[in-house]
Amino acid sequence: MSVDLSTTLSWTTASGDAATMLGELQPNILKAHVRDHLSALFLAFGDAAEARAFIVSVTGKMKSAKEHLDEVSAFKTGTGSGTPYVGVGLTAAGYRVLGVENFPQDEAFLRGMAAPDTRRRLNDPPRSTFDPGYRAEIHAVVLVGDATDKAMTARRNEILDLLPDSATVLAEETGLGRVNARGEGIEHFGYVDGRSQPLFLTEDVDAEKNNTDGINVWNPSAPLAQVLVPDTAAPDPGVHFGSYFVFRKLEQNVRRFKQAEADLADTLGLTGEDRERAGAMIIGRFEDGTPLTTQREDGAESPVSNNFTYDSDRAALKCPFQAHIRKTNPRGSGGAEDPAAERLHLMARRGVTYGERPDDPNADVPPAARPSGGVGLLFMAFNSVLGNQFEFTQAIWADNPGFPIVDGVTPGLDPVIGQGERGTSEYTVDWGGSAQRTAGPVPQAVTLRGGEYFFMPSLAFLRAL
Repeated sequence: MSVDLSTTLSWTTASGDAATMLGELQPNILKAHVRDHLSALFLAFGDAAEARAFIVSVTGKMKSAKEHLDEVSAFKTGTGSGTPYVGVGLTAAGYRVLGVENFPQDEAFLRGMAAPDTRRRLNDPPRSTFDPGYRAEIHAVVLVGDATDKAMTARRNEILDLLPDSATVLAEETGLGRVNARGEGIEHFGYVDGRSQPLFLTEDVDAEKNNTDGINVWNPSAPLAQVLVPDTAAPDPGVHFGSYFVFRKLEQNVRRFKQAEADLADTLGLTGEDRERAGAMIIGRFEDGTPLTTQREDGAESPVSNNFTYDSDRAALKCPFQAHIRKTNPRGSGGAEDPAAERLHLMARRGVTYGERPDDPNADVPPAARPSGGVGLLFMAFNSVLGNQFEFTQAIWADNPGFPIVDGVTPGLDPVIGQGERGTSEYTVDWGGSAQRTAGPVPQAVTLRGGEYFFMPSLAFLRAL
């Protein structure tokens, strides 16, 4: 028996090799781990033997995916509470410093995010503009997360106590989850975030089917092969798996974005409550997550539906082709691939916001009252093939003005994460109407401040160092 990567996994009934895999897999890959409070420590190693000893000692403070899922189950039934999440990732350079040779060989992973070729592919800004900690060669990341700041900080300090003098903390990021009035996670522009995740566990797919309005239109299930990679450096790659991990620090200029929303509403002549639709046309959803392609206003459903495609909006008379969520998850409407191939580009996003601000992201205040820097998103995502998931999404979808492919239409860059020269775009004046107006480019309000590619190896590999 071996692990079947072609389908989802039922973790509650997993046995044999599948159970072994779960017992040696890091948490947060197959299912998100609570990360309201997160510390991300980026390390450089100076001595291979001391670095190996450090990682082995950190492994003693880690739990498996199986232990995490058991904790979630116990918490739901009121019979237990969670423990801190600790995750460890290595860069290709980190593997080499440790003296490990047979590590996973994804082409983009070997290249690294800081390489000139990667920068050209993604239209990233020069490395010299990154925050200082990301300008040097990074060897590892240690993630520490928990529901409270106290528990997270205590575990973070335990990790730092283990760090040898030959290792350097190049950078540390502190994530702080934000929620709206309904307790749903939001990003700093004020929009519900983390929707439309690929689901790898059968139990999560069943919960989506039974606890929301269904999965008959958009089924979020994804095969394990879309996130798991055999850990070739581990004792038994047949049951020991990991995943490629993307980290990007994305600073958000909230003031600039909110001004862009107001400018678009003015250009289209939107008044009153309908002005909210301007922001929804940029994102593709209203602030509460309501998909613009299904409703002209927010607030009609709770929980908000995710069971939709763009089949009823092929001419983009409701949701623009260039809207962020339509660019980064076209749901079969991209025009370049069949829906099954298109779905393979989706990745497991695990981001968390960072930065403090005095204002309420959802309050009705003028753009001038918003922060222009110092806040943003710690974008994190797990992939099985970086070039076909993260890099494809950024370069071929978000940064490509010609995507989605529509005769006679150039949609433009993704107005949120698109990098490159921005042009004008077309927007319908009335939801579902035919009259259109050309609006000036939405200025870039998200800036990359640093990042890297890592591999999150199996616990078996980490212990064996």
